[in-house]
Amino acid sequence: MQPSGRGYDHGITTFSPDGRLFQVEYARESVKRGTTTVGLKYKSGVLLIVDKRIASRLIIPESIDKVYKIDGHIGFATSGLVADARQLVSRARSECQINRITYSDRIPVDILTKKICDFKQSFTQYGGVRPFGTALLIAGVDHNGIHLYETDPSGAYQSYHAGAVGRGRNSVVDFFESKWKKNMTLNAAVKLGLEALRNSLDDDLNKNAVEIAVLDKDGYRLMDRDETVAHIEKLAPLDN
Repeated sequence: MQPSGRGYDHGITTFSPDGRLFQVEYARESVKRGTTTVGLKYKSGVLLIVDKRIASRLIIPESIDKVYKIDGHIGFATSGLVADARQLVSRARSECQINRITYSDRIPVDILTKKICDFKQSFTQYGGVRPFGTALLIAGVDHNGIHLYETDPSGAYQSYHAGAVGRGRNSVVDFFESKWKKNMTLNAAVKLGLEALRNSLDDDLNKNAVEIAVLDKDGYRLMDRDETVAHIEKLAPLDN
């Protein structure tokens, strides 16, 4: 008799007879339903670009957070369940402060990534909990260089030159595979990131729904609305 997932995908995270963790797979599906989030390195830093997907004109765009300042040199961008992402953001900020108090120094980006992913992994292993239904792009600049990590609900993570999470991930990654280059200027990287994001959508970019965070040697900076709109307006029109 062929093994079924029924009975293994309720209540706790445990292996099915064919070696699958259904709760983790469901968490990944939650991420795939989330808005597309883009990250890419350029010559002197790294960008995070998010689409907030404003569902109603009654929503105030500033009330939706998809990109977060974690420390002066680290930023997160999220896709998936926003409430789950807030918990990870809060923990990451605490880890940064603990490192400052303990070592009188900023936490390296790779160390913070490992700590957060270890935390995420623990929620795939014990009863009474569920995996976080969110994926993170972790970006930062430290004494080891420029970093961009993509994390998974399972707790796995990888380092990228350019990547994405969310519903349009495959489209964005394919776009970057053919277009991304090393040592791009900031303006060129913003243009490429916006084009990749637009390429993953069914419509043109909503100027009120896009946010861009820049991380370089000067730290974290969220572009203001006028600067973001100016970059979007420079894009070539979509072909009809």
